[in-house]
Amino acid sequence: MTTTSNTDHLSSPLCIGILLFPGFQALDAFGPLDCINVLSWTHDVKLAVIAPSLNPVSTKSPMSPNALGQNIVPTHTFETAPPLDVLLVPGGLGTRGSSAPVQGAIEFIKSVYPSLKYLITVCTGSGLAARSGVLDGRKATTNKKAWEEITRLAPNVNWVSRARWVRDGNIWTSSGVSAGIDVTLAWIEEVYGRDVAGRIADGMEYTRHMDASFDPFADKYGL
Repeated sequence: MTTTSNTDHLSSPLCIGILLFPGFQALDAFGPLDCINVLSWTHDVKLAVIAPSLNPVSTKSPMSPNALGQNIVPTHTFETAPPLDVLLVPGGLGTRGSSAPVQGAIEFIKSVYPSLKYLITVCTGSGLAARSGVLDGRKATTNKKAWEEITRLAPNVNWVSRARWVRDGNIWTSSGVSAGIDVTLAWIEEVYGRDVAGRIADGMEYTRHMDASFDPFADKYGL
């Protein structure tokens, strides 16, 4: 298991990758990215936006062709991604099924995880990580509305039903959508300190949930 301390990365740039695929959930990606953007104002951080190709990736899922969608332009493909310290994996409708982009994302997680310092997933992004095998034997959580669907994909994961986020070693998984902001700020606090995380939250005018066990949606969905 990879071990780190909150001083490991303060003297060198941290390379963060975000993994995209058609049908990713917008806030799953942009919530954590906004935290990282603000972090980069004061700390040396590099970002790689990684997708199957360099074509723009839409939030529109093939499962909902009539829905609105926004595009983001990748900086790297699975094949050209730089060495990463951190990988962010959003969720969304696009995590479902076994399309080529989904399978490519799963294989990418599997291949890069051994070299990562941290893996952070948001919402059903934990389903992609689970299907890659890297969550086997680990504690993890996911979106509570999609709980049954995602957890049955990986029975070897120790799924935690009541959690805003879960940390197990160097893997951080979070609940649905907005929980991605909380897990990212919790990770920033772990690596860069509470003051840094607090300043970022204050600058975003975001009220953090700082209790990882806070989870009213577990009750809402009978978990």
